Amino acid sequence: MSDDALKRLREAIDSIDLDILALVSRRAEHAREIGRIKSGAIYRPEREAQVLRRLREKNPGPLSDDSITRLFVEIISACRALEEGLRIAYLGPEGTFTQQAAHKHFGHESRTLPCPSIDDIFREIESGNADYGVVPVENTTGGSIPRTLDLLLKSPLKICSEVLLRVHQNLLGRDMANIKRIYSKDQSLAQCHEWLNANLPQAERIAVASNAEGARLASMEENSAAIGPEAAAEVYKLQLLAKNIEDEPNNTTRFLVIGREDAPPSGCDKTSLAFSAKNKPGAVHELISPFARYGVDMTRFESRPAGTGLWEYVFFVDIEGHQSDPNVAKSLLELEAASAFLKIFGSYPAASC
Repeated sequence: MSDDALKRLREAIDSIDLDILALVSRRAEHAREIGRIKSGAIYRPEREAQVLRRLREKNPGPLSDDSITRLFVEIISACRALEEGLRIAYLGPEGTFTQQAAHKHFGHESRTLPCPSIDDIFREIESGNADYGVVPVENTTGGSIPRTLDLLLKSPLKICSEVLLRVHQNLLGRDMANIKRIYSKDQSLAQCHEWLNANLPQAERIAVASNAEGARLASMEENSAAIGPEAAAEVYKLQLLAKNIEDEPNNTTRFLVIGREDAPPSGCDKTSLAFSAKNKPGAVHELISPFARYGVDMTRFESRPAGTGLWEYVFFVDIEGHQSDPNVAKSLLELEAASAFLKIFGSYPAASC
C-alpha cells in the first residue's frame, strides 16, 4: 500500500472518530435529559437488555457481537454515571470473578463495593448502602451455590438480571517449583481437580472465602500459589504460572443481579421461583404439570432441604418467560393453589437472548 493510500485511510479514521465522539456526546445528553424527566431509577434492566439485543441483531460486522456488547455496556455505564453512579456490591476482595461479572454487566463507571461474604452483599442492598449486588448462583462444573439459594428464600430482594461469565482458572504465584500450598475458593479447586492431580499432586489444597483472597495469601507466603482470574494476578503482583487450567473448557458461572425492585418485561425473560409440595402422593408432579399445560419451559429444577423438618425439601425452578406473560401467570396461579409454599424471586432479562 502506498503512503498516500495509508494517509487517506488514517484521515478517514480520524474523521470517523470525531463523528463517533459527537454521536456519543449527543447520546449522553439525551440520557441525562431522560434522567431529569423520569427522576427515578437510573438502571433499567429490561431497557438495557433491549438496547443490547437490538444492537447485536443489527450488527453488520466485522466486530463480533461480544465486542459490540462490551463497547455499548461501557457507553451506557458512562451515560448512567452522568446522573448518579450506581453502587454495586460484589463478593470481594478486588480481583474476583464476581467483580468481573459486575463489570461485564454494569460497566466500569459503576462503583463496585467488595463484600467479604454473600450474606454481606444481601445486607448491603437491604440497608441501602448498595443499589444492586452481583452473586454467584451456579457453575457448569461445580453446580449450585447453596448459600445464594438459601438467602434468596429469606430475603425480600428481587432478581432483576443475570450474567453469564466464561470462567478461566489460572495458577498464580511466583515460582512453579516447590509449591506446597494452593489457595482458592472451594468451587475453583473442584473445577481444576484433574489438572492439580496431574501437575501438583503433593500440594495442599486450602479453600478460602474467594479466589482473590487466595491470591492475597499466596502473595504473602513462600512456596504458595493460588487459583483464580488474571485480574487477581495483576492486583496482587503474581505471575501467571499456568493459564486455563480448568478441567472443563466451557466452564461458565451464572451470576444473579439482585436489587429491591422487580424488572418489567424485556421480551425475552426468565422467572425464578421456589416452592414446596404438600405431603401427599404425586404432589411434585401436580405442581409442575401447569407448566406443561400452558407451554412454559422449565430451564432449571433442583431441590434443597427446607431446614424446617425431616425430609422436607424446597424446589428451585427457572422458567422461560416473565411472570406477567399470560401463560406464565396462569401456570403460577395454579402452582400457588397446589403448593404448600411459593416464592417468586423475580422475572428478569435472560442473558442468553
